[in-house]
Amino acid sequence: MTTQNRISWLNIKFLALLAGCALVPTLAQAHHLPGETNGFVGGLNHPVHGWDHILAMVAVGLWASQLGGRALWLVPATFVSLMAAGGMLGMMGVPVPGVETGILVSVLGLGLLIATAARLPLAASMAVVGLFAIFHGQAHGAEIPVAASGLSYGFGFVVSTAGLHACGLGMGLLAQKRFAIPAVRLAGAAIALGGLCLWLF
Repeated sequence: MTTQNRISWLNIKFLALLAGCALVPTLAQAHHLPGETNGFVGGLNHPVHGWDHILAMVAVGLWASQLGGRALWLVPATFVSLMAAGGMLGMMGVPVPGVETGILVSVLGLGLLIATAARLPLAASMAVVGLFAIFHGQAHGAEIPVAASGLSYGFGFVVSTAGLHACGLGMGLLAQKRFAIPAVRLAGAAIALGGLCLWLF
């Protein structure tokens, strides 16, 4: 395979990955399964039913891909862990001030961090995503259906979140290896713009 053909094939794979990630929320909303409101499937679907959650969680993976090194797994792992803690607060009815504002700030803030290729120290990066994760988790937990099992519902939204992180991480790593243009930074700018639109409208 020539170099040109290899690049074209990689571009096709990258676009397929983008399309697959873009279709996740659509597929999740289109296939409501029995029992999804009271267990694992309900938790699995919850994060992909709002663009604020989708954009923020993909952004975590994209930013981790920019940071590299141990941040590749520590940044997403921090988000998932503290989101689960926030989910427990929500399920117990513990209020977290400014949840909706915090979620919108997370989209805008993460988008800007990616767009500017910000390289915070690892601990600071983990603290930033961890703070945002508590807001997202509290929102998920607070909306648990009355009949739901907290454990299975929580496991569902943890799996869904990890999948969105993986999409962002995969896209970020592939884009950095295969494209001369700052594709990840452009994606960050688009996420920040999306966050601004969510804030305004």
